[in-house]
Amino acid sequence: MNQPLPFPQRSSAAPPATPALQGLPLLRLGFRPFYLGAALLACVSVPLWIAAFLGLVQLQLAIPPLLWHAHEMLFGFAVGVIVGFLLTAVKAWTGLPTPRGATLGALALLWLAARLAAFVAPYWMYAALDMLLLPAVALALLRVLVQARNKRNIPLISLLLAMAVANGVFHLSAMGVLQVPATSALYAELALVLMVISVIAGRVVPMFTKNVTPGLVMNIPRRFELSLLAVTAVALLLWVCSAPAALVAAASAAAAVMHAVRLALWKPWVTLRRPILWILHASYAWMPVGFALLAAAQLGWLPTSLAVHALAVGVVGGLIIGMLTRTARGHTGRPLQASRAEVLAYALVMAAAVLRVLVPAVHPQWYAGALHGAACLWAAAFAIYVVIYTPWLMRTRLDGKDG
Repeated sequence: MNQPLPFPQRSSAAPPATPALQGLPLLRLGFRPFYLGAALLACVSVPLWIAAFLGLVQLQLAIPPLLWHAHEMLFGFAVGVIVGFLLTAVKAWTGLPTPRGATLGALALLWLAARLAAFVAPYWMYAALDMLLLPAVALALLRVLVQARNKRNIPLISLLLAMAVANGVFHLSAMGVLQVPATSALYAELALVLMVISVIAGRVVPMFTKNVTPGLVMNIPRRFELSLLAVTAVALLLWVCSAPAALVAAASAAAAVMHAVRLALWKPWVTLRRPILWILHASYAWMPVGFALLAAAQLGWLPTSLAVHALAVGVVGGLIIGMLTRTARGHTGRPLQASRAEVLAYALVMAAAVLRVLVPAVHPQWYAGALHGAACLWAAAFAIYVVIYTPWLMRTRLDGKDG
């Protein structure tokens, strides 16, 4: 019997050539243009809104500035990040290409055109441009998931389409076509974003934590995860539908407890020396806080806006700055270790949430100052991201790979 050689034999054949990279690096994968656009929107639009709120500037908009601000943060900023994330993640999940090149560029330009149209075009044009993106992305991703027979992630497409419906209701309400409060559509969108976060965070945060903590064991029963998602969905649905206050309060309190238990099961204390990881845990900690504040608001103890901003700034904003850095580093071939400037950006977003939510809750008379300070901290955080990541997002990966 022939014995195996102690060392591998060298082949005389030349190694296969690496395919030449084609197209602009910015348009090679979905996270690149959408992360950059969303970060720019975050650091420009919030100070602009606060300046208008304080009477320092006059915004020429077809809708009240407050509705514009809320809409752009949800359907511009958050949706932009979700689209960029999913266009990137679905390729990783399936091994099949997602829109890139000219197609990706068209989607990014559609997103950008809607943001600009709010200022320079008739409202109907702003609405039309804004309502096209989510259905287009949903159909593109659905085609890839069906081709790959990836049934597990198809429910995410349903959430994108539900977001598209919420966006349509908002615009039709703003134009007076539907007799539905525009704020109800905004609350519905926030609820859908929180459901996406509840699903995605439940997958990635424990995985990231275990990957960098040898020997760490997490026992998270699947029944508990499904129950948490169900309770969260019920609480948010009751809130959006303006159910009786006592019912919303009870469901929100239950959701707060379950999210707090979930966070404890993730053992966040093991991440304290890894900022790129602790920001995900710290942001998620606002989930039980937000639901607790929502329950308190239903009982008349606090304004609902405090709960909304705990969820929007603390949870959504915090997890977004964490995922924007982590996924962009990974997909540009860089180490998953945050620099001091990025850690500062994390801290600024968390501080913005404290100023926007907790300070007015304790000292309502400080509301205007807290609002101004929170806006400055938020803008500075995403400006840091733009300065650091713009060159990275516009260049080829460090390892020379595609994507």
